[in-house]
Amino acid sequence: MIRLRGLRVSYGRTAALEVPALHIAPGEYVLLTGVSGSGKSTLLLALAGIIPELVPAHVAGEIVIGGRDARIERVAARAHHVGIVYQNPATQLFHEMVAEEIAFGPRNLGLPEDEIARRMAQTLDAVGIAHLRERAVRELSGGAQQRVAIAATLAMGPSLLLLDEPLANLDREGAQLVLEALARLHAQGVTILLAEHRLEAVAAHASRAIVLEGGRIAADGPPEEVLHRSVPPTAPGMEPILPGSPVCGSDTAPLVALAGVSAGYRGRDVLHDITLALYPGELVALVGPNGAGKTTVARLLSGILRPRRGAIRWAAGARRLPVGRRVGMLFQNPAHQLLCDTVLDEVAYGGDNLGWPRDDRLRAILDAADLWPLRHCQPQLLSVGQMQRTALAAALALAPRLLILDEPTLGQDWAHLTQLMDFLAALHWQGQTILLITHDDRLVRRYAQRVVTLQAGQVVADAPHIPQEEVRHEVVAA
Repeated sequence: MIRLRGLRVSYGRTAALEVPALHIAPGEYVLLTGVSGSGKSTLLLALAGIIPELVPAHVAGEIVIGGRDARIERVAARAHHVGIVYQNPATQLFHEMVAEEIAFGPRNLGLPEDEIARRMAQTLDAVGIAHLRERAVRELSGGAQQRVAIAATLAMGPSLLLLDEPLANLDREGAQLVLEALARLHAQGVTILLAEHRLEAVAAHASRAIVLEGGRIAADGPPEEVLHRSVPPTAPGMEPILPGSPVCGSDTAPLVALAGVSAGYRGRDVLHDITLALYPGELVALVGPNGAGKTTVARLLSGILRPRRGAIRWAAGARRLPVGRRVGMLFQNPAHQLLCDTVLDEVAYGGDNLGWPRDDRLRAILDAADLWPLRHCQPQLLSVGQMQRTALAAALALAPRLLILDEPTLGQDWAHLTQLMDFLAALHWQGQTILLITHDDRLVRRYAQRVVTLQAGQVVADAPHIPQEEVRHEVVAA
């Protein structure tokens, strides 16, 4: 199905990927993993033809897919047999309604309407979003948009399916539905190459695992051998950073409080009369299924969205601050908040506007995000994980009173993620208030001081939480 020889992909002078030889047979289910920036997305984009036709890069070597020479086959032609799901679903969703999005690909293949309808029903059911068929795409949560993108790709009926972190924004139920759908496709003979950091969930289905390191293949073999070679079930240094975070008493005034708030989009409420307070120095995990309203809460707190009913009340000291200093937010899609020419300029941008010096504090933030070696790179050319860390570092540089992380696991391997979260936990210990929106139970178990659960736009649980002493270590050792 796939044959690579002497493949080298470079952006400018930097080689992002070097694969002397690789063969993937028809019908294989391959898990592709490695740390953030190791070349996973570059490999998938090159296989899909996005690189170099749509994303500028220098490509040398041979890429053959299904007997076709990829050097002469255009992206439009390759889309008939190769499907790709990107890390960021917004980059491939452009119709207003879900049904239109799913039907677009099969319609462009010239399929009859009854076959289009059959494929639409089949793929919507397969990923568990049949109830969203008549919804507007832009109103959906990031996880729901991810499932729409997957369904739209599956509806094309590809013989080779490339997926770049398809589980990153999904709750447990959504991830399970997607994995079951992929397992069925694999059983039907579809070749699957899936890049993912949530290894255990995928490894149970994959027939082969490939680890990339610095753009090169560091390991290749059965998942049980490759992923667990020299990796202990737990690792030193995984104990909670905060053995006893200060607990706010009932007499402590909230930093911010939502009182009877309802909010939504285009006349439809997503949140229904919720009441929620965040206290100074807390690290609160906001959890719940896709579509529960978690990102809507973040948008309200950051001022992007206004409530239809109810009020948002800030403590006097925070209310007087500029918005960027009151709330720093990491969006699900980091590309939406990156605008400078270099990583260093991006992280310094907010402080530059306030007249702050570029001092050692910037270096500490860049080091914590493992971005110092990339400080002169253009943010838009980084991997999604590196872009995510850049956007977070830029938000941190303004020392906001409240820091909101909306699904920070996108594009992040566990090593980089814990490095960054440990840094944030240290800031929390010094008084930083953090709202962590996540589907990753590992982060909740290790870091959260309090867990708030949303379901169908309402708070259904709000309880203190004591971080566990250990979390399973999932760093890949090649």
